[in-house]
Amino acid sequence: MIKKSTIAVTLLATLTFSTPAFALSCSNTSGNFSKWVGEFKKEAVKKGIKQRTLDRAFANASYATKTISLDRNQRSFKLSFNQFMQKRGAPAIISRGKKLKKSNAALFNRLEKKYGVPAGVLIAIWGMESGFGRFSGNQHTVSAVATLAYDCRRSEFFTTQLYALLQLIQKGWLDPNFKGAAHGEIGQTQFLPANVLKYGANGDGNRRLNLGQKADALASTANFLKGKGWKRGAGYQVGQTNFRAIQAWNAAGVYQKAIAAIGAEIDK
Repeated sequence: MIKKSTIAVTLLATLTFSTPAFALSCSNTSGNFSKWVGEFKKEAVKKGIKQRTLDRAFANASYATKTISLDRNQRSFKLSFNQFMQKRGAPAIISRGKKLKKSNAALFNRLEKKYGVPAGVLIAIWGMESGFGRFSGNQHTVSAVATLAYDCRRSEFFTTQLYALLQLIQKGWLDPNFKGAAHGEIGQTQFLPANVLKYGANGDGNRRLNLGQKADALASTANFLKGKGWKRGAGYQVGQTNFRAIQAWNAAGVYQKAIAAIGAEIDK
């Protein structure tokens, strides 16, 4: 659980992420992972991460073979739009989403009033990412993010995510053995650690941020979209103003179009 109601962007800025964090060579095999972790920890201490945090965070960490396998086989993003909608269960998301919009009307009205984001797109992301909170992942998050930082494909990007994750742990906002999705995503709408720091928002007024709870997850998602340029009242279909904010959520074009289409059906 993340235990803070206000997350400051300046916290992320306290560490330098504009260049690769250290000069260790990446690798596409598991052979040198332990050595890499040891060297990373030395560099992390220099950048403000406490030794105790590192020891706790990496105590149960290991090379995440499943994460690498899933990272190399994201085949659904290569499907046609219709194939993707079918594979991801779009009709079921729409049907369930309409019911959730009604049963959570007060929450969605409050979020739209505050952030300008209508219920449909939030529900579409919620349903697509975790089946409305039914499954948010079971992978050891430190292992997943550290493995991707060590891996060559997106080492710099995930090194940034690893430092953000360590900040969440150091502040006591996340348990060192937290389990999430295969790429380190957290909560019911699957936030990467750096986005938790930047866009995490409280949605239920209890002054505790927990992205495993729907109100906080949806508020954070709305805050993300607003931060990416969402304009109140503008459209969010392909070619419309707010589609750019959806593009910032996920780089896969077929995913972006699916969110827009599912959201429109729910918002009817």
